[in-house]
Amino acid sequence: MTAASHRTGRAVPPRSATLHGRALAVLGAAASALVAAFVVVPGTLAASGPGEDFGRESELADAFRAAFVAYWNSGERAFPPDLDALVDYWFRYHVAKAVIAALLLSVLVAAGTLLWKAFLRADGPGAGRRFALASAGVLTTLLALLSLAAVMANVQGAAAPFASLLPLLPTGATGAADGALGAVLAQVGERLAVAPGAGEHAPAALDVMIGDFARYHEAMAAIAATVAVVLAVMSVPAWRRFGRTGPAERRTRRTLGSFGALAASAALLVMVVAVANTTTAAAPRPALLAFFEGGW
Repeated sequence: MTAASHRTGRAVPPRSATLHGRALAVLGAAASALVAAFVVVPGTLAASGPGEDFGRESELADAFRAAFVAYWNSGERAFPPDLDALVDYWFRYHVAKAVIAALLLSVLVAAGTLLWKAFLRADGPGAGRRFALASAGVLTTLLALLSLAAVMANVQGAAAPFASLLPLLPTGATGAADGALGAVLAQVGERLAVAPGAGEHAPAALDVMIGDFARYHEAMAAIAATVAVVLAVMSVPAWRRFGRTGPAERRTRRTLGSFGALAASAALLVMVVAVANTTTAAAPRPALLAFFEGGW
């Protein structure tokens, strides 16, 4: 017992445990603030540049649909002012979301590291404390994976903001019933169904759309491949420590084995995403046609 415990008659937690507890409290507060910021802040930051502020997604969708019809009917390759402002707004929105998600990921990784280290160091009969640490560690790890997915998706959106706006268009039977927009969507589908080089020259807007759609998937292919490599590399130290840990240290072996398996499985899953996006980027036209037909 320490001098303080002798004076009070109660066990006093070690200084390191107190510091870890304070660090976890700070990281938890930072994570909560960043989650709120991820929802609230991007729209405000995106509206700080030129262009209109869109308080609701329905307003953004309505503005994009009107601008899309005008762009298609213009026959020009360059975006008209309204669509150009929308694309710029959507770029800034995704950049803001990507930055906040990256900060959140960093905080969650730091918190998860502290939680798992505390779990491995927890000794004595306190099974409840170990269970609480393990539960918090699992939750933090899952949230970190979700934050990683958010970073990936928003970097992709920032890389090709025009293509990432396309899901705001109604497609399939819904789009066909939507007046002037339905007529334009039908024309887009008809032009996409025509083989390249066949018939009359394709509208300039269609070439831009196909090119940005390909870039959208190229971006995710590159992002996913990079993340897959990082995850695979991260699994190596866990497996090495697992191999060096004796059978008597069951808790440490289970933790290291779980981390190694999770990182390797996540790397494999993300690599599948990279391959799928590479395939789409190599032949974007059929996938874009499937999207406008409501099948993607």
